[in-house]
Amino acid sequence: MHRRKFILSTVAMAGGLSLMGTTAFGTKAAKLAFKDDKTKVPNIRLNNGVEMPILGYGTYQISPKIATRCTLEALEVGYRLLDTAELYKNESEIGVGLTQSGVPRKELFVTTKLSHDMSYKETFKAVNLALKNLQVDYLDLLLIHMAYPNSVHMYKAMEELYAKGVLKAIGISNFKAQKYTSFIKQVKVIPMVNQMEAHVFYMQQELRKVMKDTVLEGWSPFAQGKNGFFAKPVLESIAKKHHKTIAQVGLRFLIQNNIVAIPKTTHKKRMIENIDIFDFKLDSEDMASIAKLETNKSLFGWY
Repeated sequence: MHRRKFILSTVAMAGGLSLMGTTAFGTKAAKLAFKDDKTKVPNIRLNNGVEMPILGYGTYQISPKIATRCTLEALEVGYRLLDTAELYKNESEIGVGLTQSGVPRKELFVTTKLSHDMSYKETFKAVNLALKNLQVDYLDLLLIHMAYPNSVHMYKAMEELYAKGVLKAIGISNFKAQKYTSFIKQVKVIPMVNQMEAHVFYMQQELRKVMKDTVLEGWSPFAQGKNGFFAKPVLESIAKKHHKTIAQVGLRFLIQNNIVAIPKTTHKKRMIENIDIFDFKLDSEDMASIAKLETNKSLFGWY
């Protein structure tokens, strides 16, 4: 089966759609609110009160050669959360796109990550470089990319920058349950976000049980097509039922489980497809059926 069949070519997102209700795992969904009539992407509130879009644009493996173009297109079709990292080597090009877009800074939610182990002092320098590359004077969210040996020291520097307003929110990435639990005992500010692998096959249930005050942000929401994601009969059946695509169903499942999703694509029509998920809702039967796909293990295994 082809990666996905593009069903809808226009964004027809209904305003005021409520995402409140019971998730597939019985947890209470957070209250989401639409930012404005243009984007129709609901926000999720972080533990410090900051509003973060529940759906964003991921830029992993997007070449610097096309990163500016992709940024401009993503913003054009309605994305406001853009996620990058030092590791991706495209911060500067994304910064150009942010500037050229003309989108007011207050409407953007810019996220990047510190992608190597560094000291407390080096962290300040790394943040300054990220600000320069992205052409912004503050970051909406800064994450530590992995559980490095100096993560606590790095985070303490981030806490200082957070207190000064240079960072509006701070967090971590690829911290499993045990590492997360140990980490929060050593820091003052509970991470607002933990960015992890999350998709229909791996919903991070163990981690979510201990992350009561930290939002889960899911990378690779389509599992990079692994495990037959785009050919699963249950996803195909539910997609047909709602006149949507398998990709859209997979994203909708995440956000109805209160997980921020950051799908990546370099194709504008798929950017539109991925953001066009707020005019339908999976019912309890849909949610239960998809939940049965859970394998409770990573499909990547490198972290």
